[in-house]
Amino acid sequence: MYDLIVKDALIVTCNEEHTIIKNAVMAIREGIIEVLSPAESNIAKTLKAKKTISAENRMVLPGLINMHCHAGDSLFRGLVENLPLEAWLNRVWIAEKAILKPHTTYLGSVLGFAENLLSGVTSVMDMFWYPHEAVRAAQMLGMRVSTGGIFFDFPGIGERNHDRYIEEAREFSHRYTGTQDVFPVVMPHGTYTVCPEHLKEAKTIADAENALFCTHAAETKAEQADIQNRYGNTVIRHMDKHDLLGERTVLAHCVHVDEGEIDLITQSETTVVHNPMSNLKLASGIAPTIQMQKAGVRLTLGTDGAISGNDLDMWLAMRLASSLAKGVAMEPAALPAKDVLHMATLNGAQALGQEKTLGSLEVGKQADFIFVDVNTAHAVPLFDPITHCVFGAGRSDVSDVFVAGAQVVKDHTLTRHDLSETLSEVKSLMPFIKNSLSDA
Repeated sequence: MYDLIVKDALIVTCNEEHTIIKNAVMAIREGIIEVLSPAESNIAKTLKAKKTISAENRMVLPGLINMHCHAGDSLFRGLVENLPLEAWLNRVWIAEKAILKPHTTYLGSVLGFAENLLSGVTSVMDMFWYPHEAVRAAQMLGMRVSTGGIFFDFPGIGERNHDRYIEEAREFSHRYTGTQDVFPVVMPHGTYTVCPEHLKEAKTIADAENALFCTHAAETKAEQADIQNRYGNTVIRHMDKHDLLGERTVLAHCVHVDEGEIDLITQSETTVVHNPMSNLKLASGIAPTIQMQKAGVRLTLGTDGAISGNDLDMWLAMRLASSLAKGVAMEPAALPAKDVLHMATLNGAQALGQEKTLGSLEVGKQADFIFVDVNTAHAVPLFDPITHCVFGAGRSDVSDVFVAGAQVVKDHTLTRHDLSETLSEVKSLMPFIKNSLSDA
């Protein structure tokens, strides 16, 4: 007896072969996919479960993986506008310092993770000031999160110093190593906000705890010039010099990288997270994704925070990623839909070190999956489900979300949390958030 059977499903597996199964049956037991088969097969006809759900008129996909987010920054959506990254950050940090404490970080994390979850994202790599609050929010909603201790050389949130950051990073990584819903990562903010010695200490902790290592890298021309002036090197070469690259390193952005830097990323098996919406809105530029892909870089996809891109929409990120690549190269076959869909699913799982359990719908993997409505004016006729995922579907089409076989979104509504409570509390904070910049 299975716990759950999903029938009448158009399954887009997102496996290595991009297998699509029409009129499929998926059987789940203890959170694991045990059967994935066409409905007419002999095994499908004998299946029995405690609960059966029809996915008629819906595609079934693995949950999306957002590899770069600052969920707690959803509190500041739309607060700072029309500035380049460096000037923008100086304003953002003033607001964060005035508003963020553990509780408000938790509140913002609930808001940001809810937006992710309702749009079909089941796993998020999240960088923010109080990682335990991010974990608490994600676990309450029923999703997976990769987060951990942050490093920042200037007076940051909570007036913590470097020794405190070290302690927090070690404690967090040690506590969550080996868990199925929290994937520890050590997260120095960037090479321009964390000195080489502290970056190396952060990487040492990540290596000792078998955690991931994530930082912002080469996001703007100004950042590249800053690191060149300070250390006589470009950002990626600076990181390579200090042994910060590697198969468990995740670099957010990489907008301004040259051919030599791309080679270093490739050779070290470092992951890059493309964040097209944030990069465009902050006028940072367009990442050379085609060159990186051709060189063999593992590309993943992220939204960045709602404070920079104004929403956390991975469907928009997919569409932009493919469209920008085609437009820049003037090549319609550049970065095709199947590759972009992998950026948002299987590649993300590989970057998290979870490719054996997440990122695609396959027997033996965790049952993290979503329903996407295709009985709509913008989905009919449906000739190519994968193309529709990237160029036709949107987050409003996601009706239901499951994590480890448990339904965490049902008919566009969270099952474990009354979101109206969060919305009301955030609204009550708005005057304080707005006033945080009144004298700045």
